[in-house]
Amino acid sequence: MDLQSQQKERACFICSRDTMDGAYPSLILGINAARLGMEAKVFYTFMGVNLVRKGGIEKAKFIPPGVMGAVPGMSSMATAMMKKKIEKAHIPALPDLMEMAQLEGVELIACKMTFDMMEMREEEMIENVTIWDAEQFMKYAKEAKLCLFT
Repeated sequence: MDLQSQQKERACFICSRDTMDGAYPSLILGINAARLGMEAKVFYTFMGVNLVRKGGIEKAKFIPPGVMGAVPGMSSMATAMMKKKIEKAHIPALPDLMEMAQLEGVELIACKMTFDMMEMREEEMIENVTIWDAEQFMKYAKEAKLCLFT
């Protein structure tokens, strides 16, 4: 058997928003890819990088689309409503889901360009977050069976 046939299939997911609807899909898809035996990575870029900052995942909100999202207080009310629906459906809260993803082998990666642009420091990040530049991510994504922008 050659090396290529022994290698795990790869999956990668790009998360660019620090909202609930930005965070959930990439983590759920990453966990499920890992459960299917794939090597899974989530690449956090632009505002999504806030999710891998210490305390960042806890701050994720649900912002209603369109005009409703601009109404003062609407995102707080929508976030509370969405958290109740998530709990009622027995879906893990985002902090638990992120921990679950890491425990199941999903690698969390912060975009170096965003990291530098936002003048972030490594000590601001949660544990076990890797920092990759675009070239490193592209080399990985090029070989991935799945690469989705969530």
